[in-house]
Amino acid sequence: MRRFPDDLVRAQQEWSATYRQLAARPGRTELRRRLQRLSAQVFFHPYWQQRRPSPAAWWDLRHPRSPAANERGRLTG
Repeated sequence: MRRFPDDLVRAQQEWSATYRQLAARPGRTELRRRLQRLSAQVFFHPYWQQRRPSPAAWWDLRHPRSPAANERGRLTG
């Protein structure tokens, strides 16, 4: 499991929440602008300057595992 910077994780979580809001209420200019700003914040984050994002890295960022899930996996597997 990758360890991402907290601000990158927060920006991705905000992006996901904003995307869901925009899907529920299409055409909202303020939500589209927020989504664009967050997209740039996530994509151009300094973390990606040191390593090129792979599809697996994007998946890990968008689908973080909870610490409890990691513990269960370690105990049972």
